[in-house]
Amino acid sequence: MPLYKVVTVFSTLIAVVSVVFGFMLLDAATLNVSFLGNAIRGLLAFVGLAVADGILSTVLAALGLGIIGFGAGVYVLGTRFRARGMGKSQEDSGEASNNDG
Repeated sequence: MPLYKVVTVFSTLIAVVSVVFGFMLLDAATLNVSFLGNAIRGLLAFVGLAVADGILSTVLAALGLGIIGFGAGVYVLGTRFRARGMGKSQEDSGEASNNDG
């Protein structure tokens, strides 16, 4: 049961942080007034890299969507985890309706 609690807590935490950060990247991709977008552009300018706004927007949007997908995947896998003695999943329990006609 302790392992179940650890998996549940951390998978949910990773999923929530990933989704929030992914939406922050999507907001930054619009290149409007965005703290993260301004910070990324400032960091790139500080390093001396000149990236066109269209390319930066595309990269941030793709990265944001990828991170949101990663968070969703972690959440799905985390909810499938079961500890010993928790019973069978709904598909295996025989509780599903029988449509014999």
